[in-house]
Amino acid sequence: MVEIKTDAALDAMRAAGRVVGEALEAVRAAAAPGMQLRELDEVARTVLREAGADSPFLGYRPSFAATPFPAVLCVSVNDAIVHGIPDRSRLVDGDLVSIDCGALVDGWAGDAALSFTVGTARPEDQRLMDTTRQALEAGIAAAVVGARIGDIAHAIGSVGRAAGYGIPEDFGGHGIGRQMHEDPPVPNDGRPHRGMVLRHGLVLAIEPMFLAGGKNAYYEAADGWTLRTSDGSRAAHFEHTVAVTDAGPRVLTTA
Repeated sequence: MVEIKTDAALDAMRAAGRVVGEALEAVRAAAAPGMQLRELDEVARTVLREAGADSPFLGYRPSFAATPFPAVLCVSVNDAIVHGIPDRSRLVDGDLVSIDCGALVDGWAGDAALSFTVGTARPEDQRLMDTTRQALEAGIAAAVVGARIGDIAHAIGSVGRAAGYGIPEDFGGHGIGRQMHEDPPVPNDGRPHRGMVLRHGLVLAIEPMFLAGGKNAYYEAADGWTLRTSDGSRAAHFEHTVAVTDAGPRVLTTA
């Protein structure tokens, strides 16, 4: 069931979203060659703890997962698309890192992600990240009252397809509110003017993820969580929690 939020609920979700934004910025600032991925998770845990927020990621176990997720942060490096588990692996110069974080504050959720390079970025990685970010911006711009879910999907997909990138078909954005994942699903590609009509108070997590190899093929790693590109090409992922309002899209997950 799709829940339309009140203006008071949107303000409450902004509080959760601000914590998410602060955690992502803190993790990006801390990331450096030689740092273990689990240390990045500790940075995010500290931000959540000091803000009095809980994590919707920690212990999360959807139907596809054999085990609960063991961290508050997804850290996906290079050919990892999403859902990477932060372990003892160490970052090296040139790694493309995607981080995804959520927070729960007073029963409301926020969810966002970003990608960055540790040290010096390869030109092809910078193009991939820039394009994925542009797709997120296009998706947000399409999230207006009276438009449809398909308009957001089409806006995102058009950017990715024009750049020649792969778009994972089974993963995309979602509604968000009291739960991290709610209806409706928000695909990263699709036909315009289709799907649910957007109303004031609808809140969506919009999250393009593009694959540099141009294919949609990926597989689940042995940890039961991490999705990796089948051809070993790199991936990027950006996300914001966005409220549809009469005044235009309201991004809730900035710091």
